[in-house]
Amino acid sequence: QVQLVESGGGLVQPGGSLTLSCAASGFIFAIDAMYWYRQAPQKERELVAAITMTEDTDYADSVKGRFTISRDNAKSTVYLKMNNLKHEDTAVYYCYVHHYDRDYWGQGTQVTVSE
Repeated sequence: QVQLVESGGGLVQPGGSLTLSCAASGFIFAIDAMYWYRQAPQKERELVAAITMTEDTDYADSVKGRFTISRDNAKSTVYLKMNNLKHEDTAVYYCYVHHYDRDYWGQGTQVTVSE
């Protein structure tokens, strides 16, 4: 079955960097667009970044110029490189794929930006 497993979250100071990874299994990774979402406390889940099978990318305005999404089809893994992190980036980050008319989410990884 489809599985998405995120890793790489943690505590980082403002201005710091983190790279999140999402390892996928159970489907042909190379043909699906992949997404990163996040959910902060008391807020709705929001789309952060997306990457298509042809590696076209799109970003939320709040992270443009700071975050980079990429994928390694040989490893069935999608990454989110986050630079110049801000307090407002604190959230649980989720990997997502829409595959054959079903939605799949990872378990999430916590990113906390704090002194």
